[in-house]
Amino acid sequence: MLNSRQIPPPAHATETGRDLPAIRAVGKITRLFSFRCELPFPLKIGLGLAAWLCFLALWQWLAAGNPSPLVPTPAQVGASLYDLFINRGFSADVIQSVRRILISFIIAISIALPIGISMGTFPPVESFFNALVSPFRYLPAPSFVPLLLMWLGTGDSQKIALLILGVVFFLITLFMDNTRSVDSGLVECARTLGAKRSNLLLKVIFPSALPNYLNTARQMLAVSWTYLVIAEIVAATDGIGAMMMRAKRFVRVDDIMAGILVIGLLGLCFDLAFRLIHRGVFRYLR
Repeated sequence: MLNSRQIPPPAHATETGRDLPAIRAVGKITRLFSFRCELPFPLKIGLGLAAWLCFLALWQWLAAGNPSPLVPTPAQVGASLYDLFINRGFSADVIQSVRRILISFIIAISIALPIGISMGTFPPVESFFNALVSPFRYLPAPSFVPLLLMWLGTGDSQKIALLILGVVFFLITLFMDNTRSVDSGLVECARTLGAKRSNLLLKVIFPSALPNYLNTARQMLAVSWTYLVIAEIVAATDGIGAMMMRAKRFVRVDDIMAGILVIGLLGLCFDLAFRLIHRGVFRYLR
């Protein structure tokens, strides 16, 4: 009789044993790409850093392949950014831009939120305001610059008004849609229990739609930042946009790109702040 220890294992069994680590690795990667899977936090950070490294590498490659003052390298932009903050008082311009963004956005929210809630709740209010809001959404905000200059002059009022016009009509429409998205079952249940109209609005509809209101504000704040440079390049003496226009006169492309980078970083910081607020206030949505 043959000893079972002397019988060699089948070839396919040996190959499967050798390939087991590879199969497991493929399985892990496949699970990462499953629908709406939750990624580990270190992996999220790593992927984000990898994206930035790829972007910087591509930028460096393009700048090195086309040596020109019009295409500065990442190192040149970084040096310009350091010089702007340390030697040229750029922090004052940044503070002015952030102040304009915050003031204009708070005013826009104060106008849009009550109108949007009313439009999403009461059909007569929607029919009245929609005839005005819908056309104005398609008007480009920069087209109001000549009128705002004649009406408000060249000071802060003109810039803040332009930033408000850039987002307020979109905010109204989105807030209206957020209000409509409230579960009708909750509204009917509150009516059945005898809730008055004011209680229905303040204690059912508004709290239910509040997470969506915050998400809408986060998204539209990004749009407000896109109008900042337009608001500050017209007769402005301070702000990020004014610095970029001064750099344009002297063909300082590195300064312009540094200003663009600062706007992007500031927008990212505001976006993260909104996300943290949303996660902290609405923990029950996790």
